[in-house]
Amino acid sequence: MDQAVHTLSELFKQLGLPDDHDSIERFIDTHRPLPESTRLPDAEFWNDSQQRFLKEEWDEDADWAELVDTLNNRLR
Repeated sequence: MDQAVHTLSELFKQLGLPDDHDSIERFIDTHRPLPESTRLPDAEFWNDSQQRFLKEEWDEDADWAELVDTLNNRLR
């Protein structure tokens, strides 16, 4: 089964956030460093819908999981 290939910009669009390069970099700069003890979906800056999406994708190792990992790493 082929997995979809997504971009970080598409992940931000999926989360309802500005998805251009500068906005993504600004978001990451604003919210880092995320404490190692905080799971990405549990970060205080997500709304309920964003938290659910991130948790589901990460926990189920779904299509977006690799990009969620990338975002997680960039926020550390």
